[in-house]
Amino acid sequence: MTTAGDIMHRGAQWIPAHETLDRAAQLMRELNVGALPISDENERLCGILTDRDIVVGCVAMGHDPARVTAGDMAHGTPRWIESDADVGEVLQEMKGHQIRRLPVIEDKRLVGMISEADLAQHLGEDQLADWVESVYARSATS
Repeated sequence: MTTAGDIMHRGAQWIPAHETLDRAAQLMRELNVGALPISDENERLCGILTDRDIVVGCVAMGHDPARVTAGDMAHGTPRWIESDADVGEVLQEMKGHQIRRLPVIEDKRLVGMISEADLAQHLGEDQLADWVESVYARSATS
């Protein structure tokens, strides 16, 4: 059985909710990633911050990324998966919520992230095509 832990990208890092968006952008650049999980003061997942969130939700709105925090951008219920979850559960979670990145948790700690690139490397063509159709087709019609 292939698990979330088998396909995830290890070494994902949190951005604390109190950190500013300019610091988040710097961390994204350093890590070469487009998204960071946001943690509360107890290191619990409270959201996901993307590079697009920073540009569209802050900069394009005329806000100062040095004054807006990652926590200010955390909206909705964050989605995540346990590292021992079957890849089928990963796909269901991502398809069901139309998400492209999924934090992986082990013993209540962030251990990795699953992205589109991880899926492309580890899934068969049929599984990947089904995922792409579910996530992108529905979001294009929404």
